[in-house]
Amino acid sequence: MDGADRTTQCCIAGGGPAGIMLGYLLARAGVRVTVLEKHDDFLRDFRGDTIHPSTLTILEDVGLLEAFLALPHQEIAELGGDVYGQLVTLADFRHLPAARPFLVLIPQWDFLDFLAREARRFPGFTLCMGARASAVIEEAGRVVGVQVESRVGKAPLRANLVVAADGRHSSIRPDAGLESVDTGAPIDVLWFRLPRDAAGDPARTGGIIRPGVMLVTLNRDTYWQCAFVIPKGSLERLQQEGIAAFRERIAATAEFLADSVATLRSWDEVKLLSVQISHLTRWWRDGLLCIGDAAHAMSPVGGVGINLAIQDAVAAANLLAGPLRAGTLRAEHLQAVQRRREWPARVTQRVQVAIQNEVLSPVLARSSAPAETPLPVKLLQRIPLLRRLPARLVGIGVRPERVRTGQ
Repeated sequence: MDGADRTTQCCIAGGGPAGIMLGYLLARAGVRVTVLEKHDDFLRDFRGDTIHPSTLTILEDVGLLEAFLALPHQEIAELGGDVYGQLVTLADFRHLPAARPFLVLIPQWDFLDFLAREARRFPGFTLCMGARASAVIEEAGRVVGVQVESRVGKAPLRANLVVAADGRHSSIRPDAGLESVDTGAPIDVLWFRLPRDAAGDPARTGGIIRPGVMLVTLNRDTYWQCAFVIPKGSLERLQQEGIAAFRERIAATAEFLADSVATLRSWDEVKLLSVQISHLTRWWRDGLLCIGDAAHAMSPVGGVGINLAIQDAVAAANLLAGPLRAGTLRAEHLQAVQRRREWPARVTQRVQVAIQNEVLSPVLARSSAPAETPLPVKLLQRIPLLRRLPARLVGIGVRPERVRTGQ
């Protein structure tokens, strides 16, 4: 960063879905914004790659939907599962009140590259790759900028507002003295890829439940993105059993993966997602706001973390673009963002906790299949209308946002 880049109206730490979306919307509304992304690119495996119907509606709000859907992707109208050998439909998105009533599966780096490319069309948008916000700058108890570390050294960046969108392991949040409350989670998730036989493998995206096992397979056309749920802290025991035993467990759970799982040669190809559910009691300080996982780390249950992060970004842009543009931003504007978004985040987390405690943990503890199909599964199959409820929670969420800022 050179001297000309050292002041901005809004500095966003973190180039994930929340940060890039907020940067796009603020720049579109005429705000000078600088997004700092500590990596040199967005190419990192095992980031969430689900774009929800609510996000597709947001893209339609800003005229980007058709261009986005022109990118290579998969569309999911229903989510299904194999529950103890019975194929079931768990969620039906086709009736959602959205611009496009389906989930889109697309590598997250493609989504971020797309948004960043569109954001660069606005003169007020700056994206600094390989630049990390390492600490906040304070004056008289107010946050007035950040210290930026990059390959060329360290430099201050002053801003009317700093937004921490740098995830659950935020460096900005603790430096600013904002403490996170950990709710706890009984599970972890192992992420890995397996090649997919387009001719012979099933096309469905969904979960497979067996006694003591839950495996989620996302159809990415040429490969399966797999999520294997394990009890919290049990990875070391699995590793001691060896990668061959893990491959056998995968093949026994999903027979269609029996051949492709042989390509999983070492534990280096398996990434641990340590599941965390946490929240800030206060998302802001004068001059600073936290959004997305920096404010409320979500479980991967339902894949809704990206949805919540993007909804936070839209709400923040709606409430803050005007004051930022006019130079009248005050603490009460930041407090309004928390009031708007805290309730949807906490409700969603409570649902995730209930699913983890009442569904996932009992499944992982089982040594044999139940004598009868679980009642919720029965009801979803007997009453198709009920499938719209989980679809609504996953696809739209609680208190969805619409873009109210203009160019």
